Amino acid sequence: MKKMRLAAIDIGTNSIRCIVAEVDPQGRFMVLDDEKATVRLGENLNKCGAISPAACARALEAIGRMRKLIEGLKVSEVEAVATSAIRNASNGPELVGELSSLLGREIRVISGQEEAELAAISALHNFEMGDKRHVMIDIGGGSVEIVTALGSHIEEYFSVDLGAVLMTERFFSVDPIRPADYQKFRRHVKAILKNTFSGEKIAVQSMIGSGGTITSLGSMVMSMRRQAFSSVHGYEVLRSEVVHLLAMLMRKDVKSRRALPGLNPDRADIIVAGLGVVDEMMNFFGANMLRVNERGIREGLIIKSVRRLGLLADNTPQRTWRESVLDFAKSCHYDEPHSRHVAKLALAIFDRLARESGLKKSERRLLEAAALLHDIGYFISYNSHHKHSYHLIRHADLFGLTPREREMTAQIARYHRKALPKKKHDEFVQLTEKDQVIVSRLGGILRLADGLDRRRSGLVEVVDLTCSADVYSIKLLGTEDISVEIFGGNAKKDLFEKAFGGEVLFVTN
Repeated sequence: MKKMRLAAIDIGTNSIRCIVAEVDPQGRFMVLDDEKATVRLGENLNKCGAISPAACARALEAIGRMRKLIEGLKVSEVEAVATSAIRNASNGPELVGELSSLLGREIRVISGQEEAELAAISALHNFEMGDKRHVMIDIGGGSVEIVTALGSHIEEYFSVDLGAVLMTERFFSVDPIRPADYQKFRRHVKAILKNTFSGEKIAVQSMIGSGGTITSLGSMVMSMRRQAFSSVHGYEVLRSEVVHLLAMLMRKDVKSRRALPGLNPDRADIIVAGLGVVDEMMNFFGANMLRVNERGIREGLIIKSVRRLGLLADNTPQRTWRESVLDFAKSCHYDEPHSRHVAKLALAIFDRLARESGLKKSERRLLEAAALLHDIGYFISYNSHHKHSYHLIRHADLFGLTPREREMTAQIARYHRKALPKKKHDEFVQLTEKDQVIVSRLGGILRLADGLDRRRSGLVEVVDLTCSADVYSIKLLGTEDISVEIFGGNAKKDLFEKAFGGEVLFVTN
């Protein structure tokens, strides 16, 4: 079977989104295009009960454009759904009929529970769930979908009418927002959540969120932190940051909010309601952290289509970060024996240093990922391949790694050769001081391990490491003469010595 192209269209209360993905015979897919139109089907819906003629016209124009897009990209399968606004509007059936006719395919009006299911499918596909309790949310314009899960096992689906457009129109008619109106809104959200969960206390450490409110939240926090990662997907936001953002946003009028870095101006009028729901939900579930899922319902539709076509089983084991790294390395035609051996050497050094130097388990994962990927820049060119490795990793879709972790992995790989970290390296300087230390230490270990496989023949084993009087004695075992490998190690021990503040000495007997 050849690769095929699928499209998913999500007709929501605030916007219509269309993604086109190319799927290979193994069920793996890559997004080729992501089109968005802010049509505001929910505009005045709460008051009038029907979608306005102007909003209908905007929707028809957007669907007409998306039909041309999917035909131009030669899409063979289209999954199109409509959600809260069309579900609740008196003229919803009429509009969905017109949109289906224009698209040339049936558009299904789905329930809130199916919306929640699609959001959960996407979250489970994108995040390592472990065995802890999770809450997944998708915040739309009309409704909010909530999914509770234990590890990767779904417990319950919920859909509540707390969408950002609906809440804005119901509670916030004055600009800037009046504190009294916000308090009424908060009480309403609290009451809905309490009623939905019947007083049951569900405690979680972190939540996974999708939808425009969530991605805007991630972008604004990233801007506040003066970070510039290539994507907001997987970004982690603290509850305290949500609280501080809300306090700042409520002091501004819509015009001022439109100028905020990281916030799409089209969302400026509904962002307070959206973030207010996020804040109340984090408080209700006791969650201190929110992880951003940039994909959401549209990706859930793609995954369901892939399963329906028999390319992906429902019980397919969840991916791991290591499998994702190895798949990406293979796509770049990496030198597998060398990369795996460098990773083995690097981890052996790390494990012997960990306790004394305060290295953490989470850092071990970054080192292993960087070691497996350090040479993928050869895929672009031998010259400056360390820099090419950095850019390839930085923009890769690596499952299980947050944007911060992906950036750090890229920089650790970048410093496996040539120049050491410097103040003139913009990407390195943009890291926090703590992360600069981590990159330097892990980069030093990787650089040293790479030198110890100078001939790419896997001759060296690290069997012990001791530290005394600022001298790191590394005991090596070789299956034959390893003088070239020791030469390589001595040539590339500079960053390690600088980062750990000691001299490296190789011992062979």
